[in-house]
Amino acid sequence: MRIKPAAVSQNAASDARRLAERVARHLRERGFQAYFVGGCVRDLLREVEPKDYDVATDARPEQVLELFPHTLAVGAQFGVVMVVEGSHQVEVATFRNDGLYSDGRRPDDVRFSREPREDVLRRDFTINGLLMEPFTGEVLDFVEGRKDLERRLVRAIGNPERRFEEDRLRMLRAVRFAACLGYEIDPETFAAIKRLSPKIAGVSAERARDELLRILCGGRARRGFELLDEAGLLQKLLPEITAMQGVEQPPQYHPEGDVWIHTMLMLESLETGCSPTLAMGVLLHDVGKPSTFRVAEDRIRFDQHVSVGVRMAEAICRRLRLSREQSEQVAALVEHHLKFRDAPRMRSSTLKRFLRLEKFEEHLELHRLDCLSSHRSMDSHEWVRAKLRELPAEAIRPRPLVNGDDLIEMGYRPGPRFKEILQAVETAQLEEQIVSREAALKFVKEQFSL
Repeated sequence: MRIKPAAVSQNAASDARRLAERVARHLRERGFQAYFVGGCVRDLLREVEPKDYDVATDARPEQVLELFPHTLAVGAQFGVVMVVEGSHQVEVATFRNDGLYSDGRRPDDVRFSREPREDVLRRDFTINGLLMEPFTGEVLDFVEGRKDLERRLVRAIGNPERRFEEDRLRMLRAVRFAACLGYEIDPETFAAIKRLSPKIAGVSAERARDELLRILCGGRARRGFELLDEAGLLQKLLPEITAMQGVEQPPQYHPEGDVWIHTMLMLESLETGCSPTLAMGVLLHDVGKPSTFRVAEDRIRFDQHVSVGVRMAEAICRRLRLSREQSEQVAALVEHHLKFRDAPRMRSSTLKRFLRLEKFEEHLELHRLDCLSSHRSMDSHEWVRAKLRELPAEAIRPRPLVNGDDLIEMGYRPGPRFKEILQAVETAQLEEQIVSREAALKFVKEQFSL
């Protein structure tokens, strides 16, 4: 079977594709088989520009390394070599069939093959098991992958339990593909995920994190998390999120329903390709509510849910091995998400410090989604946006009028008090009570004794 020539030529402009074609051509000139394989074929058939290209071949890893001068032997023992050219790279994998996967991730032994069909049968899902002749568009389909593309179906190749036992991360990948592509999961495949969902705990935090972030940033995060929940995976990976289900909220502020529904509505509104920190901030902004829920005088209350939520968000970020910078930003998004409602009543100095938070655009977007997914009043959001337009950058983050050296020259002894003095000077500056260095030095002398 062939795809339309127009679809091939449309993607041929891609530098990544040109590199992949050169790799395939060079392999074929040396007498080896070479096909595009996996996600790039899936996307080409969907008429979507692939982000990267993989090549499958019967050339053994040592032969690939010999043929291409710029390579990375990222997994040569498993038949995988990366061919690098400038900023682009192509993964070249030798046809193989695998032995047992005793660690639930990698095969104990690999047997290289000359048969493309054997290579396909050890792969994860039918829509990723298609091979394409790079120059004619002819597709080799041993697993009815094209039919599943037409049916918009994610289906494991062969026995689904065996596929998931081989690599348990595939359970998360099935959810990601279904969510991001807008597909359904084959019933037998989904049943296997449900049965094996407790084993997701054996997947490393880093690998699970990467899949969760791809789901969150893939454009259909709500669908992804509903599938994770239905499959039993969410309870194992993020029990703090499933705890949101059934936690009622004050109807006057949250007519949409409980904490889970509110969070899912926000996930539904996340844009494709949004930042991981914004996505995690949206997911966790109300994570402290379930444990702080109480009813007092016929009112639902969540006392201290923000501070509790910050601690929980920090713990979750550590568990998922997010970077320090990412963890700090997610915690900040949780910590400050309620401050927008108080912004019109803030002192000028407090407001300006709020507006200059790191990556403030993420705070603003989280608040926008929060409002649209609950009471739908955008007054505080628009007020803050107006202030951002009104205040010049130098008013929000002015140049310091004094520093530590100035204080030492004035006779103050270095120590923790310096921070107090300098912060007081900055507050007066932000309040526009002082506007010059001379006024700042005078302020220090009047307010702080030597």
